[in-house]
Amino acid sequence: MSRGFHAAFGRAPDAVASAPGRVNLLGEHTDYNDGFVLPIALPQQTTVSIGLAAGRDFTLRSEGFAKPLSFRRDRLPDEPFGRYVYGCIAEVGIVGFDVPPLDIHVGSDLPMGVGLSSSAALEIATLRAVRALLKLPLDDVAIAKLAQRAEIDYAGVRCGIMDQMASSLADTERALFLDARTLATRLWSLPDGAAVLVLDSGVPRSLVTSGFNQRRGECEEACRLLGVTSLRDVRRVDQLESLPDPWQRRARHVVTENARVLRAVGGSDAETLGELMNASHASLRDDYEVSIPELDRLVSLLQEHPAVFGAKLTGAGFGGACVAVCAADRIADVAAEVLGDYRRLGGRGRLLAPPVLPT
Repeated sequence: MSRGFHAAFGRAPDAVASAPGRVNLLGEHTDYNDGFVLPIALPQQTTVSIGLAAGRDFTLRSEGFAKPLSFRRDRLPDEPFGRYVYGCIAEVGIVGFDVPPLDIHVGSDLPMGVGLSSSAALEIATLRAVRALLKLPLDDVAIAKLAQRAEIDYAGVRCGIMDQMASSLADTERALFLDARTLATRLWSLPDGAAVLVLDSGVPRSLVTSGFNQRRGECEEACRLLGVTSLRDVRRVDQLESLPDPWQRRARHVVTENARVLRAVGGSDAETLGELMNASHASLRDDYEVSIPELDRLVSLLQEHPAVFGAKLTGAGFGGACVAVCAADRIADVAAEVLGDYRRLGGRGRLLAPPVLPT
């Protein structure tokens, strides 16, 4: 990717860093409710190359955009893409480290707008590159926190910290079990004989324009009505009976999803993990209402395949991708057969990531 920087700016970069996307096996919409999540990193990465600039402007070039973007520290860029990078630089300044004007090049093989956390990968890669250039004393958790604040305060997405923690700490061989309240983590191996498959529904989504922020607001209102700080503090579904709709259903998803994550990491074989994923999708569809017909159709085709243990939408929903846990020796067959059936039904799906196979 440093070749891209050289082509854009005519010299070698001073620092280069990469960060992966992620797919979430369980724990959708629980992180901003102080809950539990279970993401795994993907092989696809975003790479950010940076060099000290000659003038006062930050110049951002990306393989995905023909025109460069220039900005200064005193004004938020109008372009949404630039706000993620600007936010990272601003947050580094807020914690006491001045970032000089930079030339920045972004390259990525991570698909955007499909729920694989391309924004977090961009943020983490940017912060890693700045950390390397300036030799900043920031560990990987601190980097994730800065990235989350950049997305909330500058890109306008009131996200939890799962995506940034996964991009900063997860690997492609084991899932990252994360407690979003304490930020405690541990790596979790896939069940024997299971592999992860990620398919695109063909419907892009944007968290800024979707109902993502609305769902977070509904969870906050449910907490107010229940008199709790966070839905993490609600352990039983019967505690939600006093809530009117839609707040009862939103809260029910969060409470049951937390339980599903804990059940999975407490010791589950591939069949049990699949059942939990199927239940998660039903909850996301019916209680949280973040699925769409195309996602439901693709998930159903996956769930009906004899070599699939379970499947669900992944990420925030409102379009994007599905994740399935399959028999490792049949995963290529699953992808080809399910996508073929989906296309015959009018879908425009595709394989998004190389299968995540057990080690």
